Amino acid sequence: MSAIDTLPPLRQVIADHGLSAKKALGQNFLLDLNLTAKIARQAGDLSQCDVLEIGPGPGGLTRGLLAEGARRVLAIEKDERCLPALEEIAAAYPGRLQVINGDALEVDPLVHLTPPIRVAANLPYNIGTELLVRWLTPKDWPPFWQSLTLMFQREVAERIVAQPGSKAYGRLAILAQWRADARIVMSLPPEAFTPPPKVSSAVVLLQARPEPRYPADAAILSRVVAAAFNQRRKMLRAALKGVAPDIEDRLRAVGIAPTERAEQIGLEQFCALARTLEQS
Repeated sequence: MSAIDTLPPLRQVIADHGLSAKKALGQNFLLDLNLTAKIARQAGDLSQCDVLEIGPGPGGLTRGLLAEGARRVLAIEKDERCLPALEEIAAAYPGRLQVINGDALEVDPLVHLTPPIRVAANLPYNIGTELLVRWLTPKDWPPFWQSLTLMFQREVAERIVAQPGSKAYGRLAILAQWRADARIVMSLPPEAFTPPPKVSSAVVLLQARPEPRYPADAAILSRVVAAAFNQRRKMLRAALKGVAPDIEDRLRAVGIAPTERAEQIGLEQFCALARTLEQS
């Protein structure tokens, strides 16, 4: 494996600092620096961007982002054991890496970042979906980020890019595709990680659209979609009966048969339904 910088190989870093992935923190370390650099390249030209990274662990992707020219990286790491390894990276890239020891669900990164901002992360499995939903559902749009380059379990990645009629299609697909262009750009087998997870992983690139694909109120759309897919085996007239008393009429008004199920309904129709509820 060729080196991407002058720092030691990640296996040596892990051994030197006595690190082992903690299941409770959703950790799986990616040790191949060629792979981490390849993931960093999926985020595009980073030379004029600040990059937010969540859960850097021993710093494999961090090193990839810096080696690929990121203007600056803000890494939020909950596990104190990883901080000495990350400090070594910061010393090797003076002024370009800031590490915050904290919970990514509680830290506000924006006070430490200068636009334009991109997010790149091998997200901890236990908080990955929650973070993605937060980034996709801010009060104001466009969001603080230009793009998200994120690694997930393959199953979650497929849910993000799923189309109507597929088993993976649901709330996550609609939230992602309403305001962003999403595609899977890399696949990784379990053996790429230490310890190997039980499932394959994939990297998803989401690029923020200037405007949502179709007009709708974000809060109403989220409520409709959550209700529809919470009981996805039910017909929409039953799944959405709590949303509006005249839901059958509203469904018909936008061309949706009340007997349809949520997985058959496209993004445009869900947005149209949300717009009818704005008027009530």
